[in-house]
Amino acid sequence: MPVTPSPLRYPGGKTAITPMVERIIKDNGLRGAHYSEPYAGGAGLALSLLLKGVVSDIHINDYDRSVWAFWYAILNHTDEFIELIKTTDITIEEWHRQKEVQADKKYQDPLILGFSSFFLNRTNRSGIIEKAGVIGGLEQNSKYSLDCRFNKLGLLEKIRTIALHKDRINLYNKDALDFITEVDEIEEKVFFCIDPPYFVKGQSLYTNFYEPSDHVELCDAIKQIKSKWMLTYDYSPYIRQLYRDFRQYSFSLNYSAANKRKGTELMVASKGLRLSSTLDLTKSNYKSKEPV
Repeated sequence: MPVTPSPLRYPGGKTAITPMVERIIKDNGLRGAHYSEPYAGGAGLALSLLLKGVVSDIHINDYDRSVWAFWYAILNHTDEFIELIKTTDITIEEWHRQKEVQADKKYQDPLILGFSSFFLNRTNRSGIIEKAGVIGGLEQNSKYSLDCRFNKLGLLEKIRTIALHKDRINLYNKDALDFITEVDEIEEKVFFCIDPPYFVKGQSLYTNFYEPSDHVELCDAIKQIKSKWMLTYDYSPYIRQLYRDFRQYSFSLNYSAANKRKGTELMVASKGLRLSSTLDLTKSNYKSKEPV
């Protein structure tokens, strides 16, 4: 798996496709433009593009208050967040305390909630904050302990690096459709990389998973975007049918949640988006006779 600049482990994270997205941005004259993710999650791809100087600014959005609070805290309360990492013991007792914070996340202070999200992301299986158990189990009798993904020094370095670029990171806690409309209206050139909750396994991975009707509403909103965009999904006949009027491609991705195997994902391109023939993409346009 590629090294990510994000301090978060995230199911379906797209850091691995950074070279592909970088090439797409360059080929479409968007180097130095703004970059936008309506479903930021771990934001590994967005941060990679920012830190490499491919884009000038990033707009990252997450509707889940737990995820948004993490980003808010490291951008606005960096020193306090760092101190919490340094002074908090990684124990089962602490894990239980941080789980309790999530139970009341609507009213929690962003720093407290953000640290809770971070702690659970680093100590839960597959980085799933609310729907997974602790690494190694509550009895901690596995060969893996809950702190095996909690390298404090490495995580502190990532957070400090991100904080140095906070003036170029625009953070939102909006419904994805509202976010898309808002960012599409800014004066600067914008490239959207849209990576919604998985269609097939979304309910088991994300707090704010989508029903089929939500995927339809998103499709309607994407069709209205004036800027160039690309869309990534799990490879589903239902999603392929939704986007049948657009170019579709398949690509391989190493999954970080539940298993280590490679999976096939779907990429959909906006009309007019230039895609080099050297990209590791397989054209896979929808055929009307496919089952949904």
